Amino acid sequence: METIRNLLLSAFIAALSTQAIAQEETGITREIEVGGLFTSGNTDEQSLNFAGAINIDRGNWDYDFSLDALYSSSDNVVKSQRWYTVASAEYEFTEFSFFQSRFSHEDDRFSGFDSQSDLTFSYGRGFLRNRTDMGLTLRAGLGIRWSRLDNSDFDEPILRFAGDYDWTISQSAEFNQELSTEYGTDSTIYRSVSSIETKILENLSLRFSLKIKHQTVVPPGREETDTETAFTFVMVF
Repeated sequence: METIRNLLLSAFIAALSTQAIAQEETGITREIEVGGLFTSGNTDEQSLNFAGAINIDRGNWDYDFSLDALYSSSDNVVKSQRWYTVASAEYEFTEFSFFQSRFSHEDDRFSGFDSQSDLTFSYGRGFLRNRTDMGLTLRAGLGIRWSRLDNSDFDEPILRFAGDYDWTISQSAEFNQELSTEYGTDSTIYRSVSSIETKILENLSLRFSLKIKHQTVVPPGREETDTETAFTFVMVF
């Protein structure tokens, strides 16, 4: 299974690289999101939220790479440490439909797992194309998840369903809702990311976000649901 996993990942990365080289570049968007809290004195506490994303638009091909990280400590004791990265490639074969290959990896020090990764292939379709202030994208597909616990690998097939809704409230405010469900033979993971973003300058915004992750089966002594609320600055360039 390890050999098959490596071959799948190698093929996925090679496909991304080959298409990226073959297609003429038409647009790149970069986004950096940062928020932090640092105190000293009677309370010595540090908290840092960091996220970065790159979107590459090459005609029918669209590539996304993102990283979401969280670190928190109090009195030199680490309270949380997590990073979550996603890479995806989409090929648009009609005006409203596309095919997506997606790989994600999460390393959460306090989740009970050493790490969890998944590779999925999905069909997607865009809706509300007649609206200038709204957008809705739905995806459905299948793949495999690798969960590592105490140097052991637990592999399971998964079905993935995801939705992404955007609403431009005004020229300076935008709402976004992302929902996903990954049904596995051993456990199911639900994710929700809600955010409201207000533009401060041309390329600088303030974002309020609420992230929820629920996994139906977790290691003993761990909570099934994790939530994260944050105020962060976002720069797009």
